[in-house]
Amino acid sequence: MPTKQSASTFEDLEVYQVAREFRKTMYRVAKELPDIEKFGLASQMRRVALSLTNNIAEGHGRYHYLDQIKFTLQSRGSLEELIDDLNTCGDEQYLPADRVDCLKQKGWRLRQLTDGYIRYLREQKKSDASSSAQEASPLYGDMTAIGDDSRFSI
Repeated sequence: MPTKQSASTFEDLEVYQVAREFRKTMYRVAKELPDIEKFGLASQMRRVALSLTNNIAEGHGRYHYLDQIKFTLQSRGSLEELIDDLNTCGDEQYLPADRVDCLKQKGWRLRQLTDGYIRYLREQKKSDASSSAQEASPLYGDMTAIGDDSRFSI
């Protein structure tokens, strides 16, 4: 897990990397579904799988721990929705039961990583009285001198 002094991107997060692989797997599953599900379950699975990684990325781009946690929780909700979609694939016999079980195990492993990342963010929030993530930007240098990202007004 990166520390608050590290100059990392969301792509460096293990939870994002595993979520990205799961998203790609779910896209492949969606392509295998019968034509009757093209605009139903398959479309839903693609949207939710994209939300899974989008929320991790968006949360990482926020400089406040509470925002980071909120978006990661939304990602976790999308993951559980995908696991339910896998249940539907099994119930409707779109995929063999053993494959559904294997995919769900990968999903639950990702859930453990997501929960670990949320715990990490909560611990960082506790250790930083300002409740904002201060990180060095590889492009713009040390962001701690700026404070928070609410420095712009319209």
